[in-house]
Amino acid sequence: MRFGILGETRVWRDDGTEVPLGGPARRGLLALLLIRPGQVVPSDRLTEEIDPDGVLSAHALQSQVSRLRTALGPAAAIERSGSGYRIVVADNDVDACRFERLAGQGRMALRDGEAERAVTLLREALDLWRGTALAELAESETARAAATRLEELRLAALEDRIEGELRLGEHRAVIPELRELAGRHPLRERPAGLLMRALYAEGGRAEALVVFEETRRHLAEELGADPSAELVALHRELLSADPSPSPAAPPAQLTSFVGRDEEVADVAGLLRVARLVTLLGPGGVGKTRLSVEVAVEVAGAAADEVCFVELAALGDGAGLAPALLGALGLRERGLQVEDGPQTPVDRLIAALSHRVLLLVLDNCEHLIEETAALAARLLAACPRLRVLATSREPLGVIGEHLHQVRPLDADAAVRLFTDRARAVRRGFAADPQRLRRICAALDDLPLAIELAAARLRALDLGELEGRLNDRLGVAARGSRPADGRHRTLRSVVAWSWDLLTEPEQRAARRFTVFAGSATAESARRVCGTDAETLESLVDKSLLEVSHGRYRMLETIRAYGAERLDEAGESDSARHAHARHVLELVRTADPHLRRAGQLEWLPIVVAEHENLLAAVRWAVEAPDAATALELLASASTYLWIRGASATAAPYAIRLLDAIGDTPPPGLGEEYATTVLLASSDREIWRRHRATAERALAAAWPGDRAGHYPAALLLWMLRNAGASDAQAAFTLLTAQHDCPEPWARAVARYVSGFGALGEKDVEAAAREFGAAAEEFRVLGDRWGTALALDMLAGLAGGGGDHARAIALTDEALTLTGRLGAQEDAADLLVNRADYFAAADDAEAARADYAKAADLARRAGSATCLGAALRGLGDIALREGDLDEAERLYAEAAQRLDPHWIRSLGNRVRTLAGLARVAEARGDHAMARTRYREAAGAAAAGGSTPDALRLLGLPGALSDALAAAVSGR
Repeated sequence: MRFGILGETRVWRDDGTEVPLGGPARRGLLALLLIRPGQVVPSDRLTEEIDPDGVLSAHALQSQVSRLRTALGPAAAIERSGSGYRIVVADNDVDACRFERLAGQGRMALRDGEAERAVTLLREALDLWRGTALAELAESETARAAATRLEELRLAALEDRIEGELRLGEHRAVIPELRELAGRHPLRERPAGLLMRALYAEGGRAEALVVFEETRRHLAEELGADPSAELVALHRELLSADPSPSPAAPPAQLTSFVGRDEEVADVAGLLRVARLVTLLGPGGVGKTRLSVEVAVEVAGAAADEVCFVELAALGDGAGLAPALLGALGLRERGLQVEDGPQTPVDRLIAALSHRVLLLVLDNCEHLIEETAALAARLLAACPRLRVLATSREPLGVIGEHLHQVRPLDADAAVRLFTDRARAVRRGFAADPQRLRRICAALDDLPLAIELAAARLRALDLGELEGRLNDRLGVAARGSRPADGRHRTLRSVVAWSWDLLTEPEQRAARRFTVFAGSATAESARRVCGTDAETLESLVDKSLLEVSHGRYRMLETIRAYGAERLDEAGESDSARHAHARHVLELVRTADPHLRRAGQLEWLPIVVAEHENLLAAVRWAVEAPDAATALELLASASTYLWIRGASATAAPYAIRLLDAIGDTPPPGLGEEYATTVLLASSDREIWRRHRATAERALAAAWPGDRAGHYPAALLLWMLRNAGASDAQAAFTLLTAQHDCPEPWARAVARYVSGFGALGEKDVEAAAREFGAAAEEFRVLGDRWGTALALDMLAGLAGGGGDHARAIALTDEALTLTGRLGAQEDAADLLVNRADYFAAADDAEAARADYAKAADLARRAGSATCLGAALRGLGDIALREGDLDEAERLYAEAAQRLDPHWIRSLGNRVRTLAGLARVAEARGDHAMARTRYREAAGAAAAGGSTPDALRLLGLPGALSDALAAAVSGR
């Protein structure tokens, strides 16, 4: 049993069902006993604080205790002890006690420098709060004191969590929350200091200084005090700091950059006159490192934004555009499920069309055609974009400027060898001429030099010379191919490989099945090795390790993959990799719909490339069962993160291979795969009916299937179909399902059913119940969906303050999920509520912010909605030309076939009608009103229902007139 006093007093059984407690007296009694579980509370204090008016007698108290015992049953004993009562439950079963424990552990982790662990613990602690602590006992002195103490601990835990996130580099994400926190507590210095640090890290030095001045003024006016020494020291640090920190930059390098300073300047100068520059050269010549240094130079000189995209881990061109979206911090789909297709390329164009950005595309050679096509399209559509590519061959795009990256000159090669040798052997020194001969034997290739220098950890220079010359002599026999440097590099890799022990070679070749990187645990399990062997591979420069993840250079990976094939281990290693990934996503899946959502999402995000690699192998093997299980187990993650398009090509290929009959025992996995592939209209048409039967069989209502998120997506995907009732019935059948998330979804869908019956009160009850059930489970995704609907109902009913408050809460939740486009959508909604409440300035600010976020997120629909809102403001202020321009641009961006765009498209067309009306062009006004009415009807709405889409009554009346022909 779990007990909650951090909000309304509530009790839940282990299966998540709630225990009915009865009236306020019984809840108050339980809350007082739970403040200190196990401690005796005197009877007279219980009666006095439950009922300060003195109506509750000792006999009545006994009666309440008896009824409470009956409600709780044997899981929680309420004992009589002396002159009072106590409840015998474990501290960890009471949310307040669990909160204090987790918050204390989080603070200790923060003090010990374990920021990631601290944030995880503190988020878990803060997620336990559901409202005001001990809410029912506002007049109880004991409860007030306990609530005050808990609220202070909550505030301290929130500050600790934010500090941990700042240490992890999440400055941008915490700034809105810190602004709100500092505003609520203007005399509390810690939030002000944290906000100053976050603003400065995001380039807002001036804003950070303003925060200090405001805090200093509040302290002086309210308390007659000066800021603390700590805050003054931070202020002084900001004053003396560089006022123009560099914007987002490529990956920070751990080693010095040797020998190419002039080349950096040349390429940076070339980028000032050319929009596409490709660095050419063989593998290991230093193209990637040069591109990083050029990007840093460009960013520092022009304060341009830089986005660095590593393409080496991509298996095929299907993942190219999604990879760019990911590098830009964008998702392919929003939190709200989209009803119409928008390709990743469309989102990229929308996101980059107005940005000044240098896009660095590293390692293009294995995707040369796809990269060339995408670069050409982006450059044509985004006039302020520049592209720097690295490749072993030109992209072949018109306007491309080529820069050949050649081996280091003699002096630079020796400096590089000496620098890297000193990293592994302190005080290393040698005859420069001797080092020159070694570097010349390596063709002065940077990677070959670094690999050779790393061997000095175990060999002396003479041994190194002997082995290196031997190895290169063997590799150079026979005719030398045109790409001689590549052969030399291959020889160096082979030589380095041959120095490994057999267990090290086995681990290294099996590691090549990972895409990008792997955790230590994953590497040990898939490679069948131990931690000591992995560390040895790091020492020998065959693996790199960063932030707890192992990575292999692509040149070494290619060589290792050949050795894996030669050993006959390729299939077994890839099968082991796929099963390991399946185990991970299968374990994570239920947590993604519970309080562990924020803890598990980053874990699965880090394995995204490994997930796609595992699915690709399973589809190609073919291993249909593993492929279906992988896609289904990852589906919740893919939908929450808006990354389902990355898996769609594999889902489509898999369904083409297995046909429309699901393999035995995998019906639900098949149905989920059909959902992931539904962007292909032919696949959807061919598989929809079979998938619906399979999903219904997996979720009959009296027992749970495995993937409840598929239920919600099935309903939303079928919402506009002529036979949508079957999907609706499938969802509503889950009201008594043993899976609590499915029950919450059923309540959410029932709200739409009530709306269809025009029963707004019933809809509000259902959406409210869904929000509460999602919240209890800890699912921010579902909670945000339900809160958005509640806000819409409140706004439609004229309660704009409540609509704004609900949207604020939803914005906080989507912010935690990192959903820019969803924040834009919610900001438009909040702006609509501000506008309806006659707060035009607040509305304008939200519309403008939403437009900016939508452009960054590449969301044409959200941008169209924001422009519609700005058009409404311009029309209200009498600027007809500006209103018409904004409405026209919005109409171009709003998809007429996308149900999510319906309300804004109708409002945009109606806005154009009102512009025509204001100009006295009544014929055009009637035409526009009819277009708006037609759009509403095409979307399944009638003018009477348009208020639920956010339309003011006057517009609904005008549309009604248009429909009737008046």
